[in-house]
Amino acid sequence: MSADTLEPRPDTETLVDALLPFVKAIAAREGTCRILDLGTGTGAIALALLSAEPRAEATAADISEGALATARSNASALGFSGRFTAVRSDWFEEISGRYHVIASNPPYIESCEIETLQKEVRAFDPLRALDGGTDGLEAYRVIARQSADHLEPDGIVAVEIGSKQKADVTRLFEQAGFAGFQALADLGGNDRVLVFTRPQKG
Repeated sequence: MSADTLEPRPDTETLVDALLPFVKAIAAREGTCRILDLGTGTGAIALALLSAEPRAEATAADISEGALATARSNASALGFSGRFTAVRSDWFEEISGRYHVIASNPPYIESCEIETLQKEVRAFDPLRALDGGTDGLEAYRVIARQSADHLEPDGIVAVEIGSKQKADVTRLFEQAGFAGFQALADLGGNDRVLVFTRPQKG
């Protein structure tokens, strides 16, 4: 944890749980599974997946150097430094290569709602990790638009969403040529994770 990262929350476990079967299947078939964690923060998503699948490797991207320092420290403490690479990048800006899994828990709160959040969230969580723009969808537009260039043909994209964003985020990915594969609710029964595949060409 640092001033540059969100405190990992139980909701994000839903994202990890959605990805694990796929990560394990790819690793069994390919001998590895390459994971890209966008907006990694503490590295919690990538590191949870590496912990569960020893053949996987992860690239963790974040625009905040403070967040990346925290993620690197966490990877080192867990003994995963050899399979974990932290990259300073504004989403895909500095990312190259292709991945089997692209995962993200991006900022998704509408700018106008930031002031209505609980005081402890507003006071201690970094604004950049919360503010999703005017409609809360800015990060999803970027991820939907650019993921295909960095995804293996049989890869998946999985994103955490706000509880009322399922239809809007699904539409953005479908417009970018993806197909909805899975939708999962969190422990409270709220829509929380969407998984997409890119339709095979031809």
